[in-house]
Amino acid sequence: MSAVLHPAAEDGLDLGAVERIAVLRANGLGDFIFALPALRALRLRFPDAQLVLLGKPWHKRFLTGRGPVVDDVVALPPITGVGVPPEQGAREDPRAIDACIAGLRERRFDLAFQMHGGGRYSNPFIGQIGARHSFGLHTPDALRLERSVPYMRLQNERLRLLEVAALAGAHTRELDPRLPVLVRDEVELESVLRLPNAPLAVLNPGATDPRRRWPPARFARVGDALAAAGAAVVVQGDASERVLTAAVVAAMTRPAIDVGGRLSLDGLAALLGHACIVVGNDSGPLHLAQAVGAATVGLYWLVNIVVSGPPTAQRRRVAWSVTSDCPVCGRDNVAVRCEHDPCFVDDITEDEVLTLTLDLWEQERRDRAARGAVA
Repeated sequence: MSAVLHPAAEDGLDLGAVERIAVLRANGLGDFIFALPALRALRLRFPDAQLVLLGKPWHKRFLTGRGPVVDDVVALPPITGVGVPPEQGAREDPRAIDACIAGLRERRFDLAFQMHGGGRYSNPFIGQIGARHSFGLHTPDALRLERSVPYMRLQNERLRLLEVAALAGAHTRELDPRLPVLVRDEVELESVLRLPNAPLAVLNPGATDPRRRWPPARFARVGDALAAAGAAVVVQGDASERVLTAAVVAAMTRPAIDVGGRLSLDGLAALLGHACIVVGNDSGPLHLAQAVGAATVGLYWLVNIVVSGPPTAQRRRVAWSVTSDCPVCGRDNVAVRCEHDPCFVDDITEDEVLTLTLDLWEQERRDRAARGAVA
């Protein structure tokens, strides 16, 4: 691997020869998708450098062989605040953590990017791996890395991470994330589902945070409208969401396919890649759908539309709730979460989602027909 001498970053930092780059982003699926534009920017800025993601075991499984996204993944052991939220606490193995840090130091990273959060826990971790230059985010109480930008809670996550990449002079005009669908993804999907001979619409009624789940009965009516418009409807969710996917299918008056709990991330990527449209709550699968090329209608809570909302509009539609107070206790949940889990997106109306969905469905059908005519 050849070293390239890069000029100083925009503020005069001389980075020297850059051969190895570490990026800390050890969280969930949607969080990783948000980082794809920033990873793309780093790839463009340092095309000959090895790009290593410091992540979780699922990153290692899912990203192996997935083209130019990253060159390698180091699955970190459980570390409080680095892969495990501080409020949950990690069952830490000090020997495993020490061995991990020693292994990272041996790689002699030239650059390290903290794209994990506010930095209270993650910045000291980045400081231990011995990179020549470090970049990241910081809250007021966090250790600052060599180059850092403030962590502002209500900021679009994609743009936040692009700002971190820009500290090293890395930029991209591509705001939509991109992930390839692999042969192994298609093989898994074919083993579970025989794709129907009709344009595919996928519903995703789940979300990690139960407050962000739109009622299943309303998803069912959206599914019926799509089926009436000529779609083959598939309802998907992970193993913990089988009750939700089953409830949507049971409430529909038209046929639909329930694949809840039947697909890994690989198979899900293939399914979403075949979809003409995906309608879902703010969740990892919704953002994965965007990355593999599906048109999407996303349902967001007030805070999440700011942080997680798509930065482009051509093939994206969004509906969002303006509820800020908990329907149970009345407490404002914008800054601090209460202990209750009611639906915070109940004020998103069925008519609004139906209008957005059918409009985008027709747009996609026209565009696909035009592309077919050109081909």
